Amino acid sequence: MQRVLKSGATVTGVRQGRGPELLVLHSLLTDAGAFDAVLPELAKDYAVTILNLPGFRGSTPIAASLDAYVDWIDEAATAFGMEAPATVLGNGFGGTLAVAFTLGRPERVTRLIVCDAAAGFPEQGKQAFRVMQEKVAAGGLGSVAEIAANRVFHAEYIAANPGVIEERRKALMAIHPDAFQAACTMLIGCDLVGKLASIKAETLVICGELDQATPPALGRVIAQNVPGGRYIELPKIGHCPPLEAPAAFLAAFRS
Repeated sequence: MQRVLKSGATVTGVRQGRGPELLVLHSLLTDAGAFDAVLPELAKDYAVTILNLPGFRGSTPIAASLDAYVDWIDEAATAFGMEAPATVLGNGFGGTLAVAFTLGRPERVTRLIVCDAAAGFPEQGKQAFRVMQEKVAAGGLGSVAEIAANRVFHAEYIAANPGVIEERRKALMAIHPDAFQAACTMLIGCDLVGKLASIKAETLVICGELDQATPPALGRVIAQNVPGGRYIELPKIGHCPPLEAPAAFLAAFRS
């Protein structure tokens, strides 16, 4: 599905189901398709909007700033027919954006579900984004396919499913390189931890135990700093539970 914003920018995504609104934002190394396995179940209870973020799967890239992305999410969700208020769910980069959106548009968010994401990264995490930026600048997005697979999945899963590296390569090739590097820049500079206490929305943090991209400790920071925040850790699962372990993700989501 495709929509055109007032600016002329194109947004692609999915709109399915009926019920309360659910807005879904994907991670840096996936796209809206990461939620294909859980969408039918989510759509039984919600009007689900899953956006391909700027530069992903045909969505037009935008400026690299959290404020610009918050404005974009607001306009894109409206273009897809989402009515306020909504449950906002984000994985990885999408989880960071979900936090920023909740802070910037609190009237649009009733519940916040953050899946394997951070409100700010330590230096080691920032350096990982710099490395990916450099590789993409030198060799294109295909050059980070193996890194992407190892960040999205854990070693045991990759050993049992070696084809996921090529799957990540194909998914990455549908991303605009400038948008990928812009997202890395945003994640390097992001520091929302000090603002978490102002979030009023009911908040749930879900994190895979084996997530190497955004370790559980970073998810716990969000849960501990948002008033009333809850935390669920999924055993033996990596960075993208909806993709790797749909049933476990849905059980946590429904909690």
